Amino acid sequence: MSEGNDRARFLREGLFAKYVVALVGLVVFVLAVNGAMEIWITYRGIKSSLHDGMSDKAEATAKRIAQSISELERQISWVTRASTKTIDDRRADYAQLLRQVPQVSQLSLLGSNGREQLRLTRQTVTLGSNADFSRDVRFTETVSRGTSFAPAYLRDQQPFMSIALSHADGSITVAEVDLDFLSEFLLDAQVGRVAYAYVVDSKGEVLATSSKGPEVGKNLSALPQVLAVSKPGGIAPASGTDANGDAVLTTSSLVPKLGWRVFFEQPTAQALTPIRDQLVRIALLIALGLVVAIIAGTIMARRLLVPITALQAGARRLGAGDFGHRIEVKTSDELEELANQFNGMAGQLAETYSNLEAKVNERTRDLAQSINELKVLEEVGRAVASSLDLNAVLPTVAARALEITHADAVLIYGYDAGNHQFSLTEAIGIDKAAEGRHRAIDADHSPLGEAATGGEPIAIPQLSAMREHPLRDVAIEAGFHSVLVVPLVDQTGILGSLVVLRRNEGEFSANLIGLMKTFAHQAVLAMRNARLFTEVDHKSRELLAANDIVREQASKLQEQTDQLRDWNRSLEQRVETQLGEIERIRRLERFLAPQVAQLIASSDGHEGLLDSHRREVTVVFCDLRGFTAFTETTEPEEAMNVLREYHAALGELIFKYEGTLDRYAGDGVMILFNAPIQFEDHTARAVRMAVEMRDTIGALTDKWRNRGHNLGFGIGIALGYATLGQIGFEQRLEYAAIGSVTNLASRLCDEAKANQIVVSRRVYGMVEPWVEGRPIDDLNLKGFNHPILAAEITSWRESVDNVVDAAAARRKKMQ
Repeated sequence: MSEGNDRARFLREGLFAKYVVALVGLVVFVLAVNGAMEIWITYRGIKSSLHDGMSDKAEATAKRIAQSISELERQISWVTRASTKTIDDRRADYAQLLRQVPQVSQLSLLGSNGREQLRLTRQTVTLGSNADFSRDVRFTETVSRGTSFAPAYLRDQQPFMSIALSHADGSITVAEVDLDFLSEFLLDAQVGRVAYAYVVDSKGEVLATSSKGPEVGKNLSALPQVLAVSKPGGIAPASGTDANGDAVLTTSSLVPKLGWRVFFEQPTAQALTPIRDQLVRIALLIALGLVVAIIAGTIMARRLLVPITALQAGARRLGAGDFGHRIEVKTSDELEELANQFNGMAGQLAETYSNLEAKVNERTRDLAQSINELKVLEEVGRAVASSLDLNAVLPTVAARALEITHADAVLIYGYDAGNHQFSLTEAIGIDKAAEGRHRAIDADHSPLGEAATGGEPIAIPQLSAMREHPLRDVAIEAGFHSVLVVPLVDQTGILGSLVVLRRNEGEFSANLIGLMKTFAHQAVLAMRNARLFTEVDHKSRELLAANDIVREQASKLQEQTDQLRDWNRSLEQRVETQLGEIERIRRLERFLAPQVAQLIASSDGHEGLLDSHRREVTVVFCDLRGFTAFTETTEPEEAMNVLREYHAALGELIFKYEGTLDRYAGDGVMILFNAPIQFEDHTARAVRMAVEMRDTIGALTDKWRNRGHNLGFGIGIALGYATLGQIGFEQRLEYAAIGSVTNLASRLCDEAKANQIVVSRRVYGMVEPWVEGRPIDDLNLKGFNHPILAAEITSWRESVDNVVDAAAARRKKMQ
């Protein structure tokens, strides 16, 4: 009954319930809970509002970018209209598109075979480069799909992409688009005052950015928000990190056609500024509540001063040895109970005082042992701190461990991760023969490996009871019967192991195991210091070497800067020269092959070659047999198709052998050799071209025959002198040859049968070593008073083609 009354009085009148819980605990709890709820609600509201706002902006920006790309595609598709067929028309359309669409920096026309026919920029025009794009993804995807968008790429830190569209005739227009206009969608007025935005492609490279965003060209694929959306089926997170590792609130939207992502982000620290202000207010309220609670508690605590003073005086007298003194406190609370406990304790102290001296002596011995252990640890610590040489520190650690443990031997092993072995580094207390047997121990299934893996010491009080292992056999053979293994590990991994051996069997005390763990820490510190010293010394040597390299590179850079300055001056002169060459090429390409025109324009003084003069030339005439009857019986469109194929095949061979195309006259074609550019082998070039023309057109006649057109091909070649020069007027000039040699070639062509090459006897004599041919009967030709000696060329028999593509050779030399 009395015990129940005491408990009820404790709960009703106890100091803890009266003062601490009722005041401080209540105030702090209420304020803290209220503040936490307000902060949570505010945080959720701010985060949701910011995320929704940035999501709307990201989606709107992505739609605008998609619309801009679609508009560019529509504008570029204008140049693919079917009404434009010639290169000149394409060039005019391209020039107009470049003027109207500033985002397009270059346009290229690819033929149906993937060869580049035209390339136009705002500064340059390139015709017939014949570059091969047949395996380029822009060509292959456009052929299969009709339209393709090539992946974005960087040039001089500027983003570009290519849009390719197919034409009705199988050709393809490739437009290079400067993506700098994307930045117009990410202006600060659209992004916000503290937020920033950027656009990345499928590889995570930045294509456009706002003023506060990452720089263009930087790869952000490692950022968590970019990595999450780049995975198939990935969901865009609401938070992530920026390039500096700082937390951000993030949202993104996809540009579907291109696979780009528009990111809008805001630093979390700036977004949660209202939360920080609210935390300050709550902290101030809690501090004010604590002050009020402390003041109230102090006032009430003063009422406890008298009983506490009595307790203090009584405790002092009890401490002085007056165990007969009793404390008188009448407060009906815990203080009165405490005084009663003091009085009871005084009686107990009087009874136990007689046993105190024996216990003091025992504690003194323990204290002396502890002091000795501390001295040993201090000595080991000084050894570790004073030297970075393991050969000097580890013997000290082993010797002091042997001294303080009263063991018979101490071994320190280092760990070789490559061989997965523990190698003996230091040993005290064993002879040389035993030391050799302890030299290396495999980590697998050994006490050393198990201790290192678990990170805790392993004590084996009886080695004979241990499972078979080389360590057990060697230790027992040396006379040891108990072992303590302490691992040497740090955050980088396993460094080694500390092994204590005793000849007697028995348990290792917990204090000894703890002490050896401290020794292990000292050994780990020594090993780590030695390793760090080695690394620092190695890095210092590398830095000295790098400094020398940097100095050497700086001097080279200065020298290269001077060279670049000189090169820029020479480049300006070369640009002026090339502009003059381009103008001359434009005039010459009216009647010469492009490579011949470029050769004439690339050197000063060659325009005089076009002035009127007399020279020996080789003239080639060719036409189709039966073409007149063919045009009378077939549709004009079909006749034009045949002529187009015929002229295309001949034109390619004329340019190949660098002949000068004099004129087209329906199916008749006249080609000059040795004018205006002279060749020592002009007659051989003409005959070699004629043989290849006959073979090429022969394949075409077979193709036409399958369509129902019976056509043949004949060629006449003559060699002689002619008067050469420009004829016509300023707006229409032609390069022509006048003389009997042209009439002779034309008459020989008339005499040639289908697939026959008829040449003058003089031509045959010039090329006889290299051809298969035969003389034919003398020909009575219209316009000639005497019979003409002629021959037929059947084939070119030279084993190695000696007609060199001179234009290609010259271009290689110029490069």
